[in-house]
Amino acid sequence: MTFLLAIVIGVLFTVGLYMMMRRSLTKVLIGLMLLGQAINLLIFTAGRLQRASPPLIPLGADQITKSADPLPQALILTAIVISFGVTAFALVLARQTYSVLGTNDMNELRDTDIIPKYHPEAVPEEEEGL
Repeated sequence: MTFLLAIVIGVLFTVGLYMMMRRSLTKVLIGLMLLGQAINLLIFTAGRLQRASPPLIPLGADQITKSADPLPQALILTAIVISFGVTAFALVLARQTYSVLGTNDMNELRDTDIIPKYHPEAVPEEEEGL
């Protein structure tokens, strides 16, 4: 089971990094989400999977006999919340970039100081020479 999870984690990391190196902002966002899922699986696997009872002490007992480790679960829950926030922020940023500049190609986003022709503040070409 651990070997299978290691392969899945490796594939998710590889595909996520590959998607993050693409030119489209949409593909970068998909790569960011895949990378977040790979990190969650990595934390889950590093916590040593085992089928056990929840870490609660029953009534009348002094200690827990066999229980699951709650720390990886708490770390994964925190990572899910953080990756959701980062993904939501990146999605809003990509949408705003597309609505202002009209493109999501990373090579076309290099010249951000130049106002594009379709921007509301752009000067029509006939009036530039006046």
